[in-house]
Amino acid sequence: MSNTSKGPSSSAAQRRPNVVVFFTDQQRWDTTGLHGNPLDLTPNLDRVAQQNLHVAHSFTCQPVCGPARSCLQTGLYATTTGCWRNSIPLPADSRTLAHYFGEAGYDTGYIGKWHLYDMDSEGPVPADRRFGYDYWLASNLLEFTSDAYDTVLYDNENNEQRLPGYRVDAVTDAAIRYMDTHQDDPFFLFVSYIEPHHQNHIDDYPPPTGYRERYTGRWIPPDLAALGGSTHQHLGGYYGMVKRLDEAYGRMQDALLSMGLQDDTIVLFTSDHGNHFKTRNGEYKRSCHESSIRVPTVLSGPGFQGAGQLPELVSLIDLPPTLLDAAGIEVPEQMQGRSMMPLVRREATQEWPDDVFVQISEAQTGRAVRTKRWKYGVNAEPSDAPATGRADTYEEQYLYDLDYDPYELTNLIESAAHEPVAQIMADRLRRRMRAAGEQVPEIVAAARGGTGQRQVSEQEAQM
Repeated sequence: MSNTSKGPSSSAAQRRPNVVVFFTDQQRWDTTGLHGNPLDLTPNLDRVAQQNLHVAHSFTCQPVCGPARSCLQTGLYATTTGCWRNSIPLPADSRTLAHYFGEAGYDTGYIGKWHLYDMDSEGPVPADRRFGYDYWLASNLLEFTSDAYDTVLYDNENNEQRLPGYRVDAVTDAAIRYMDTHQDDPFFLFVSYIEPHHQNHIDDYPPPTGYRERYTGRWIPPDLAALGGSTHQHLGGYYGMVKRLDEAYGRMQDALLSMGLQDDTIVLFTSDHGNHFKTRNGEYKRSCHESSIRVPTVLSGPGFQGAGQLPELVSLIDLPPTLLDAAGIEVPEQMQGRSMMPLVRREATQEWPDDVFVQISEAQTGRAVRTKRWKYGVNAEPSDAPATGRADTYEEQYLYDLDYDPYELTNLIESAAHEPVAQIMADRLRRRMRAAGEQVPEIVAAARGGTGQRQVSEQEAQM
């Protein structure tokens, strides 16, 4: 579907690369071989990452579905879009990636889960709330309109479309059909899976038939092994869903190769947030822990071949400007992240933050900041957290030393020996909140005590 009214389509736009977003839901970073998972769940992603760009330290900026999606679509923090919890639709005047790509002459398509319209509408999304996506085959709340072997999406006219096969395969088939029929002009395609998110009405992780048995009772990440939660009930199915996603990713890369498009197409693989299996609170996400905020991220295609592993800390908010920059499209000034492309091109002048900022809502109103070594989180009491997703006063809740405690099993926030770290991290958090457009809050220090630990030096506290 070519649209010649979008701007510079002709020869200038045709030289631009295609862009595909392969977006999973609730996928932990350590489901991948890239991050040490021993079960060979992601051989396709691992291979592509080794040949292209692996963003080794990648984090969501909002560990819940709708808010994270608002950030990835707009390049703005959830408190800026106003979508700080799931039931808030994307404002009608929002500018999304589809708008920017469309204005540069791209055909734009969206397939899968949307989760940015009114929560009362589980499936269809009106045309004026698709925010620049021309081709539409999606459901607002895919987990409510479909099941593992019953995929229901809605087309441009909001007609119900039932797609055959396991849901991952059904969505992937639709994406490959789109790419095959949109080769004449550059395309921007956003493919949004529900897997490996749990299926709400059964509170389970339904993998393809036979896949649960492959992985039940096998390797368990140390945090889940220590804390339990719903791990033993759910991890086998969850791993089976991840395996099928990787097979779908491999099929998509194969399809691009068969069309002669692999060297002309940027593919971003990432997820909205992780999954802690009810170990950190009463559900699966919405916490500042690595299990909730750290996700796998790989970029392949033109500009990323042979780029290697990126050591810097990268946020979901940085991905929209990166995609635009990689495609040669000017990054809008209002975007709150920054493009990774200067890092990828090894430009020595690029300054990059040495921390990432996380906003947390729904289960708690919290904020967190993470450096390469330290994680610091604060929480607002319900009485101090009005219905705005932000608060004026927070209390210190977490401090983790990730060098020695990567799975965050020892909270140091009450350790007197770590008070210098907490003070420095509190200052970092205030700066990050101000930069995100929030008011600088009061942070109430935790009561500290204890003996027997070496006092952390100021140099260590800055790491």
